[in-house]
Amino acid sequence: MSQPILRTERIRLVPLSAGHLEHLAALSADPEVMRYLAGVLTREQAAEELRTTLAYARGGLGCWAGFVDAGFAGLWSLRPGESAGQAELGYRLPRCHWRKGLGKEGAREMLRHGFRDLGLDRVYARTAAANKVSQATMASIGLRHVRDFVADPEYFAPGDDLHAVEYAVGREEWA
Repeated sequence: MSQPILRTERIRLVPLSAGHLEHLAALSADPEVMRYLAGVLTREQAAEELRTTLAYARGGLGCWAGFVDAGFAGLWSLRPGESAGQAELGYRLPRCHWRKGLGKEGAREMLRHGFRDLGLDRVYARTAAANKVSQATMASIGLRHVRDFVADPEYFAPGDDLHAVEYAVGREEWA
């Protein structure tokens, strides 16, 4: 199964492609957007992230570029999980779209696609323990806190606190 085009009430989610590099590069260059991630990325680093992301797109999993009224609204992803039947949810939005409910709306569509279309058993999401906004989004779509952990240093910018959290929901709980 290839990645389908997905839609919510406001967002058109299209499979990420090489044509979206400029959107990814601009998003990844914003220090506020990247605050709880690996830090600001150069255009070259964003291009490498794009290549890596495109490599895992298969079986309906992957990353989607979201558009609202033809304007770029962010990225949403379902990455292959640590075991079969699982996927990791991710999202990243430009600041101009923060606090408009788009992160939640796109993330809900990722859950729907994962559970209904792909038959996943579990979807989880991880973030920095300090990223309370992302944790609130996770909770608002039905994911529950399952653990605290110390993240791989490559996940965060050098010098960042490595404390992280994982939220998850199973298919039965989601239904």
